[in-house]
Amino acid sequence: MWKWLHPYAKPEKSYQLAGKLLPWFACLCLITFMVGLTWGLLFAPADYQQGDSFRIIYIHVPAAMLAMLAYSSMAIAAFIGLVWQIRLSEMMVATTAPIGAVFTFIALVTGAAWGKPMWGAWWVWDARLTSELILLFVYLGIIALYNAFSDKDLAGRAASILTLVGVINLPIIHYSVVWWNTLHQGATISKFDTPSMAPEMLWPLLMMIFAFSLFFIVLLLMRFRNEILARENHRYWVTQLVIHKFKDKI
Repeated sequence: MWKWLHPYAKPEKSYQLAGKLLPWFACLCLITFMVGLTWGLLFAPADYQQGDSFRIIYIHVPAAMLAMLAYSSMAIAAFIGLVWQIRLSEMMVATTAPIGAVFTFIALVTGAAWGKPMWGAWWVWDARLTSELILLFVYLGIIALYNAFSDKDLAGRAASILTLVGVINLPIIHYSVVWWNTLHQGATISKFDTPSMAPEMLWPLLMMIFAFSLFFIVLLLMRFRNEILARENHRYWVTQLVIHKFKDKI
């Protein structure tokens, strides 16, 4: 059943597939971002307690969710790479880590901007905030470890192992507002419960989560293609690709 996936274990095939998908995801990402931001920042009603300052959730919440989603995808790729020895999975770990780190940084910065008017401080050692900061450090550690080795095959395995070790932080982040008495508010959107947001605020938030997800895929495809070229630069097909690109520019 999975035989159709086998050709894409080859870097050349995966590079070509990523190139075909990239324009479609990029266009859809641009459209959803424009709709989501306009809807959330201009048309969603102000919160009765927080006023217009609540609108930062249209950046903060999607960024925080994608920070965890990016790490989850890294962990899956790391597991596949270590168990089935698929080099592309290890490349995916190295590709995703900087993107996840940026999303985590955005979540922390926007959270601090939101916390200042709500809590009276830019930063508090809240369980959710602290575990999110640890996630950023884990991302940076994976990036540093991967770049510490000249042998990228060894670097990929080391980064994959560290990624799987860091998975323990994900449930801590998610359940921190349940396990501990924290300043951070609980889940607004739940799979099993009725959302605590008004639909006029919820729908633009869902749109922005979708837009951020598409943005993550766009960045992932772009970096994945670059990583393949960097790791496969000694291959004949990469040489031919560079020659054709150079001729097109001439």
